[in-house]
Order: sequence, then structure tokens, then C-alpha cells
Amino acid sequence: MENESKHIVWESNYLDKNDFDRLLGQKGCVLWFTGLSGSGKSTLAKAVQKALFSRTKYAVVLDGDNVRHGLNQNLSFSEEDRKENIRRVSEVCKLFVHHGAIIVTAFISPFRADRIAAREVIGDENFIEIHVATPLEVCIERDVKGLYKKALAGEIKNFTGISQAYEIPAAPKIEVRTDLHSLELCVGQIVDYLTNEGYI
Repeated sequence: MENESKHIVWESNYLDKNDFDRLLGQKGCVLWFTGLSGSGKSTLAKAVQKALFSRTKYAVVLDGDNVRHGLNQNLSFSEEDRKENIRRVSEVCKLFVHHGAIIVTAFISPFRADRIAAREVIGDENFIEIHVATPLEVCIERDVKGLYKKALAGEIKNFTGISQAYEIPAAPKIEVRTDLHSLELCVGQIVDYLTNEGYI
């Protein structure tokens, strides 16, 4: 069967990213939170969004669990499907960034190659990798969703940190420790970076 994608032509936008950045008074970018389950990614993402909203900045949260309820509901947690999960999310982020939004993502994204691929899709200048570096033992103690208990009992396969590896970022733009610092301090660290680097 002939590949129908050969008949699809990219439709250029009439307005470019700079137009939307000027309109919104910010630089569209992606805050890519990566870390183990229970590290605090979703909590941080929501708190950062609220902090930016209070500064009249437009920020969109893409949460791993929420995305899997809709866009990626047909994907498992196999290595291949995790890769596809991140690929789809990267393309969504790219579209939002073009329109000036600050995207705050919360995905375990355990594989370094997938995060590098996401950066390439989104653009290095628009991609801010944030390692939520909460130690595994702390995440297990928290076990906010009860998933570690099931994973340790063998009830969940391909669980990051237990039966599947997590590859620590080599050089994240930001590293936060939710086990050592308060939520307010971690959020302030991220907002300060965005301010100092001219994103807001």
C-alpha cells in the first residue's frame, strides 16, 4: 500500500514564533521535568504553572498520566511504547512552543536517548531539561500512588527504578531536590532560571 503521508504537504504558518512571543511577553519554551515516579514532577509542574500565571504568563501543563488517558491511551509501558509516548508529546510541545506557550511537562521519560530526541524536535533553545533528582528510596517511601508496592511484588512490569532502568540526565539545565527543599524553594529556583535567561 502506498504511503499516504507522501501526499501531505506542510502548511507554513502566517505568523512565526517571534510574533507570538511578543504578543504574550514571554519566550515559548518547554520545561521538561524528568525523574522517578513519586519524585514530585506533577506537583512541581502545577506549582510552576500557578507561579507563572500569577505573573500573567501563559503556561500549559502536560502531565504523563493525563496524556495517557487521551492522546496516548493506546500505549503500554514497554520500551518501544515509552519511546512513542515521548515522540508524540514532543510534537505537541513543538506546536505549543511555536505559539509562544511555556509548556511544563511531567514525564518520567527514563531513557536519555528519548529526551535527546525530544530536544531535537522541540529545538535546543526551547528545551529546558529539569531533573527532579529525588532518590529512589525516598520515592519508595512516599509511594503516593501505591505503585512501588505493586512493582516490588511483581504485579507491575517495566516499572522505572524497579524492573526498568532510569537513565539520569547527563547535563540538565536545572536539578531540583524535592526531598531536601520545600516546594516553594524548588519553584523559585525554576522561575529564577526563566527570569535570568530571558524567558519571562
